[in-house]
Amino acid sequence: MRTPPSIFDYDMDTGVSVLKKIDTVLGGFDVSNYVTERKWAAASDGTQIPMSILYRKDMLKLDGSDPMLLYGYGSYEICIDPTFRGSRFSLVDRGFVYVIAHIRGGGEMGRNWYEDGKLLKKKNTFTDFIACAEHLIENKYCTKEKLCINGRSAGGLLMGAVLNMRPDLFKAAVAGVPFVDVLTTMLDPTIPLTTAEWEEWGDPRKEEYYYYMKSYSPVDNVKAQDYPHILVTAGLNDPRVMYSEPAKFVAKLRELKTDDNLLLFKCELGAGHFSKSGRFEKLREDAFTYAFILKALGMTPPTTASSL
Repeated sequence: MRTPPSIFDYDMDTGVSVLKKIDTVLGGFDVSNYVTERKWAAASDGTQIPMSILYRKDMLKLDGSDPMLLYGYGSYEICIDPTFRGSRFSLVDRGFVYVIAHIRGGGEMGRNWYEDGKLLKKKNTFTDFIACAEHLIENKYCTKEKLCINGRSAGGLLMGAVLNMRPDLFKAAVAGVPFVDVLTTMLDPTIPLTTAEWEEWGDPRKEEYYYYMKSYSPVDNVKAQDYPHILVTAGLNDPRVMYSEPAKFVAKLRELKTDDNLLLFKCELGAGHFSKSGRFEKLREDAFTYAFILKALGMTPPTTASSL
């Protein structure tokens, strides 16, 4: 997570590697300033959940005062590898601890890891993420008041589920193109992707799957309680998660939530499931997300008349 993509020449006979090229990172980047760690959190059933952690070693205090961004996905047997991404260092250089929770439903720990986080075991994905958050708080990587979370698509479902389950645990959440209206979508076989998705979530036309999915589907479990600051994004032309899903989730939150925290809905009118096309659009999306997180934590610089 701290090493930019690098190309080596490797001599098979001598076993010698020679670095030929390493991607340039602007802004005075020095890999020796950063530390990566692998930690483990105990899930509710005792399973050990791995986490990849990145921070700047001269800024980490480990007294609970460090801000954190915790990322999760946990679906489709996809491995969220601890790889390098330059935009993260915009936060890390501000003192953030960046963590990837390798929760069940992904493929990081083998086929069983995936099987234990799908269909009628899907809730393991959510409770694993909560266990990771609690472990990080207990070990003073952050506090509830400094913990922000982020996930996209099926990771957005994760965000919606854990927000309903433990809204007290987080300061801010970013749910990107979130799959939050699980039941309605899975009950409609005319949507192009629905029938194939039954293998991941279950077929709600069967009673057992219907009630299980209804018990965690974010839209169906919003209730009158305090929620943290929330940013929800959508794409008007998204064929995977129709914009109506996150819009419906936000409308339900606005109707029922009992707090005055930020609740923003940002729908990209020229994008689908991923960022708008163009070389820098992903960076602009990251900048918007990070600005929201910094604002939620009160870390944005004060606006003055001279800066307007």
